[in-house]
Amino acid sequence: MSVKIGVIGGSGFYQMEGLTDVEEIEVETPFGKPSDSLILGAIEGTRVVFLPRHGVGHRLLPSEINVRANIYALKSLGVEWIISASAVGSLRAEIEPRHFVVPDQLYDHTKNRVSTFFGEGLSAHVSLAHPFCPILSQLLHDGASDVGATVHKGGTYICMEGPAFSTEAESNVYRQLGFDIIGMTAAPEAKLAREAEICYGVLACSTDYDCWHPGHEAVTAEMIFQNLSANVEITKRIFRDVIPKVPEKRAGCACPQALEKSIATDPTRMSASTKQKLDLLVGKYLK
Repeated sequence: MSVKIGVIGGSGFYQMEGLTDVEEIEVETPFGKPSDSLILGAIEGTRVVFLPRHGVGHRLLPSEINVRANIYALKSLGVEWIISASAVGSLRAEIEPRHFVVPDQLYDHTKNRVSTFFGEGLSAHVSLAHPFCPILSQLLHDGASDVGATVHKGGTYICMEGPAFSTEAESNVYRQLGFDIIGMTAAPEAKLAREAEICYGVLACSTDYDCWHPGHEAVTAEMIFQNLSANVEITKRIFRDVIPKVPEKRAGCACPQALEKSIATDPTRMSASTKQKLDLLVGKYLK
């Protein structure tokens, strides 16, 4: 069983309509269970696997998501591309609620999350200067344009811990620092996808103006879910447009070779148990 394209659904995006030949599978990983069952299927003949990030019914807080298990599970099925949907707050007037953003930078402001597969006797340091795959990001931008959505290309996504939303002081500081959108899930997803040598791109859905905008109410969960509901169908249309256009072979980005020169530990000094646990990721470099 091998499928090259993975879709991670965010808040409000718990199932992928339009799939044919659907199969639901449970995947166990060395890092525990993923957020939910993985759904295998096809869109216009292109095989894809779907995973709801928060679990069906939104059971998991951002800090409770077992991101390592999610990424490892997708990798174990052969996934080479991950398209991620993410609800965000806007830190810029021009990024209005219900607009889309395809960010090209990430600032990790989380506090309590495991952000690496490595450790326990095996050290690696991947490059994350450009955290989102440029090939996939361009496809997402073009797909959003194709379906008539208002989409902003580029920008910095600051990932906060949550689950509470920002204070007004925090929101204003983030704006002063030059951030464009704020969410709770792109970190450590982007980091772990890079360690797994998977191309990763985010389609961010603006649901609100956080709490900085004097002409708009402070963000509430009710507001977010109303705007999410309006945008979920558009997000699915974008993904259905993009998935058949994902290249068969990866070229033009560094994602597939992220670990090639990143492993720091002398192979003779590596923990045997960790080597075995991470064989899916590093095995080809240790033979």
